[in-house]
Amino acid sequence: MRRQVYSLLVDNNPGVLSRIAGLFSRRGYSIDSITAGMTADPRFTRITVVASGDELILSQIEKQVRKLEDVIEIKVLKDGESVYRELIMVKIRANAAQRPEVISIADIFRAKIVDVEKESMIIELTGNQSKLEAFLNLLDGYEILELARTGITGLARGIEGVTFID
Repeated sequence: MRRQVYSLLVDNNPGVLSRIAGLFSRRGYSIDSITAGMTADPRFTRITVVASGDELILSQIEKQVRKLEDVIEIKVLKDGESVYRELIMVKIRANAAQRPEVISIADIFRAKIVDVEKESMIIELTGNQSKLEAFLNLLDGYEILELARTGITGLARGIEGVTFID
C-alpha cells in the first residue's frame, strides 16, 4: 500500500465534490483526506485528495477521476516536488498552572494560541503531517478535549505544469 496525493482543478459547479467522492465510493477506493477550496479565479476549485492503495488502484483512481466532466486537470503531487500542509486545532484541558508549559510547547512549533478559557486552551498549528504528529505527541500528558484536522492540501513546486485558463 502506498499513499498518493492528487491535486485536481475542477469547474466550480454545484455537486462537483459530491461526484468526485461518489466515484471513490462506487469503486471502493479509500479516501484518506479530501480538501477543497475556490482558486484565485472563482470559476474553479482546487481539490486535494489523498488516497492509499497499490499501484494498480492508484493508477485507476487517476484515470477514473480524469474522465469526470468537471475535472479540468489532475496532477500527482510527489514528495520533494510539492509542498503539503495541514491545519489542526486542538482543544486541551489546561488550568492556569499548566498554561505556561503548554505555551512553551506551542512556541517550539510556532503554533498559535487562539482561545483561552479558565480550564481549556485552543491551539492552532499548520505544517506537514510529521510536524503535527510530533506536536500531538508532546501534548501526550494533557487531556485533548477536541481535535479538528483540515486534511492535506498541496501544490507542486515551481511554475512548470501550471495551468493557465483564459
